[in-house]
Amino acid sequence: MHYPSIASGAATAGQWGVIALGLSIPISVALDNILIGLIAILWLLSGNWRGKTAAVRRNPVAVAALVLFGLLAVGTTYGNGNPGVLLKYIDLLLIPVFLAFFQDAKTRERALFAFCIAAVASVVVPHLAYIDLPVDNPLLSRSRTYATGFKLSVTHSLIVAFSAYLFALLAREEQNMKRRIGYIALALAAAHNVVFMGWGRTGYLVLAILFLYFFVVTFGRRGFAAFCALATAIFATAYIGSATFQQRINDFAQQFMGWRPGVPSDDSVGERFEYFINSLKLIREHPLLGSGTGSFPAEYARIVADQNMLATVNPHNEYLLIAVQIGLIGLASLIFLFYRQWRYAGELDAPFYRDLARGLVLTFVAGCLFNSLLLDHTEGLLFAWMTALVFAAPAKPPPLPAWAAA
Repeated sequence: MHYPSIASGAATAGQWGVIALGLSIPISVALDNILIGLIAILWLLSGNWRGKTAAVRRNPVAVAALVLFGLLAVGTTYGNGNPGVLLKYIDLLLIPVFLAFFQDAKTRERALFAFCIAAVASVVVPHLAYIDLPVDNPLLSRSRTYATGFKLSVTHSLIVAFSAYLFALLAREEQNMKRRIGYIALALAAAHNVVFMGWGRTGYLVLAILFLYFFVVTFGRRGFAAFCALATAIFATAYIGSATFQQRINDFAQQFMGWRPGVPSDDSVGERFEYFINSLKLIREHPLLGSGTGSFPAEYARIVADQNMLATVNPHNEYLLIAVQIGLIGLASLIFLFYRQWRYAGELDAPFYRDLARGLVLTFVAGCLFNSLLLDHTEGLLFAWMTALVFAAPAKPPPLPAWAAA
């Protein structure tokens, strides 16, 4: 076989690889890793380096992601840097790889469809748990009291909240009434799972922010009023009708009121306050460049050694984690990445991709306040995969200069 034939075959296989990854991300870490390895090999074999380089250069989001990864790589060389931790952020480096295979519109559509299948499965499994079907299943043991899909509660709630928003966007774009009703039903089922059945409070926040944006961008000022009324009704209904939701809200309120600065805590809310305060102390020690990528566990253990507080490997806040590791320069790079995503989303030609991209930004901007999402496998990979997918969509042509328009 000649190399052009190999490259062409690798490019086609790589497209099917990123499609399959959409099905895998919400379901299986093992399959994720197999697919990532195959996609990387196919990316190398597919050639067209000039085209790949040009695609990255003209994509400001990909460039911003590479800058952040570069800073993290440099961060392994000083302080208490640990090169092994850099692998946790390898998803940022995968954005240009996925981007190369998402240039084809059909591939993007198929990949979204694959993700939707996995999202539906992630909603169906918790509902089955409510009728005790997955109980004692050795592969997927779930129960009424822990009704999640294929992931733990935080990850599950994040994926399903984002999926509810995706289904709402698909319903808005769909012209066929029967399919539109189907997408609306899926959006409602996903939202129901997050609010009435889920344990992840991050999911509550993300779902609210996503649908606030959806209502405002879709219906304007009336959308804001409609969202406020609907959100109030859903909150009241869930608090009265869902023991899980009521318990999670009551726990938060009780733990928030019970927290005292400087007093060791043994609940999730109090511990997070401890993480935040102690992380700020670490940032003050090395504000500009941080203490090195991967340094957080050792640095945090040092600072709490004499305080009788629980040591942690991450502060459950991506902004603080980045700032501790690579300083305020790194924090600015992370914020700039989110900013470039938001701005470039406005330049995408299709409203669907614009709002899907901005929904992705809102999901991670909010989620990173209470979780180290880019450090986690599923969330970090979802971020990279969905970023490449939405920002591979065509952008609006640049406006003509004044002299040409005249």
